[in-house]
Amino acid sequence: MPTTLPQLRRHAIARTLLAPVALPLALERLGFVQADPLRAPARAQDLTLRHRVAGYVAGDLERRYPELGIEEDFFVNYGFLGARHHALMHPRRVRVRWSPARQAKADAVLAFVRERGAVHPREVDAHFNHGKVTNWFGGSSNASTELLDGMHYRGLLRVARRDAGTRVYAAREPWPELADRSDVRARMDALVDLIVAKYAPLPAATLHDLVNRLRFAAPQWAADRTRALAHAKKRLAHAHVDGIDWYWPAGEDPASAPEPAQRAWLLAPFDPLVWDRRRFERFWGWPYRFEAYTPAAKRRLGHYALPLLWREQVVGWANVGVEAGAMRVEVGFVGPRIGEPAFAAAMDDELHRMHAFLGLAPLATAGHAAAA
Repeated sequence: MPTTLPQLRRHAIARTLLAPVALPLALERLGFVQADPLRAPARAQDLTLRHRVAGYVAGDLERRYPELGIEEDFFVNYGFLGARHHALMHPRRVRVRWSPARQAKADAVLAFVRERGAVHPREVDAHFNHGKVTNWFGGSSNASTELLDGMHYRGLLRVARRDAGTRVYAAREPWPELADRSDVRARMDALVDLIVAKYAPLPAATLHDLVNRLRFAAPQWAADRTRALAHAKKRLAHAHVDGIDWYWPAGEDPASAPEPAQRAWLLAPFDPLVWDRRRFERFWGWPYRFEAYTPAAKRRLGHYALPLLWREQVVGWANVGVEAGAMRVEVGFVGPRIGEPAFAAAMDDELHRMHAFLGLAPLATAGHAAAA
């Protein structure tokens, strides 16, 4: 029997929204967790992990980061990877070389970090007084912070921990050079496999785009992307569905995906299930947009709209906030408001889970879904 779009949709849900487990195992399953600094009502990495980690509370990843054997770095986006996957991208070589003056500043900062063990950006700024620079948004940033970011990306530093959300850096030992070209190809193939394991099933156009983004993860091997993509298409399971080629890991069978549970899920904007906006429209028939950086007057869904999955359909969205210790929820629907009792009960359960995740005072009664 040919693969169908509903089968692909159920498979996408089933393979990522698994039963919650301990945090280390959840990180291993995901492979990569995209990060975002906005907190509305929590950071994207926490909103992603809350569905996949038993008893997860916002901030657990930051609190436990030093003990988890993971790294912060840029993959296809910025986020968190296990040490094994992180090592695949290094030694990283960037195309634009620093000037001798900037390299001298980096060398001095690296020596300072090695002497201190771990440093906050303000310590570097206080010691070197690098001044200010214009950032990507046209505003002003500390030059020390920008230099530390560049040193981190080049593999000279690692994030040792975060203090109140700010990266604290430690020096990293130099990465060993690769033995030969076959090692490069093996690493690029493994990075593509990490992409597919995270985001499958993937439309061909999205697979192409994500492999292309490996130019940020491993710019030194960017020339190998075309080969890596072609090799992946030969290795992966695939089907032509509704005019589009789809790809997923060999050995998985979309037709075997179970019927989704009668549950409501409020998903992070960068959750692997909804990250690909192209696939989102194919699966659910409407355009979801992340509007945090959109002027308020032009927003349709809200500042930080969380896609609302009910059974196997994304039926709307919710904006969740905390005011004076109380959770506030505004729910919107793509179609008519759902009046099914089962949905009301499932939504109430989800809001109770969100409430516990945010670490708010225990709820005395139910009824949040109706109030929303």
